[in-house]
Amino acid sequence: MDVKYPNLPEAQHAIVYVRPVLVADLPAALQEQAEGFETIYAVHRPNGERLALVADRKLAFALARQHDMAPVSVH
Repeated sequence: MDVKYPNLPEAQHAIVYVRPVLVADLPAALQEQAEGFETIYAVHRPNGERLALVADRKLAFALARQHDMAPVSVH
């Protein structure tokens, strides 16, 4: 079956995963940079490599898309 779905990411885009991270679970040096946030969002490659930590989910998705990546949520 060869059906195109316009809202799915194209194969040439790298899929990345966006998930919430408790600041308390981060190393102390990163906690200091979190500026009072309790939860921030991480962008990860499928192999688990963390690419970025950002303040909110919307920013994480925008960042991934700006770098030609296809973000998906992880719960």
